[in-house]
Amino acid sequence: MKAETLSFFEKVYEVARQIPYGRVTSYGAIAKYLGAARSARIVGYAMNGSGGKDVPAHRVVNRKGLLTGKHHFDGTNLMQQLLESEGIVVKDNQIQNFNGVFWDPGKEL
Repeated sequence: MKAETLSFFEKVYEVARQIPYGRVTSYGAIAKYLGAARSARIVGYAMNGSGGKDVPAHRVVNRKGLLTGKHHFDGTNLMQQLLESEGIVVKDNQIQNFNGVFWDPGKEL
């Protein structure tokens, strides 16, 4: 991987580490905050590769609140279980009250 890709991934991890307990954000919100609004998919790749880096990847979902990255977690429902352990209600892979638990790094950081 190119050095600039790795540094972008590290920037993504730094933002993700600041997502508060019991809140979620989206791939696109992180990308926009980092000045790369069209790079939501790259943020997803970063989350997929974040294992072992102390990154709360379970708190990053798609723009509609769907757990689209759940197949990258060990176990069938680990992403959902982690979210639910923080008080977030998930039904049919969809975060309930998404707007209420959404954390926007552009407004919060």
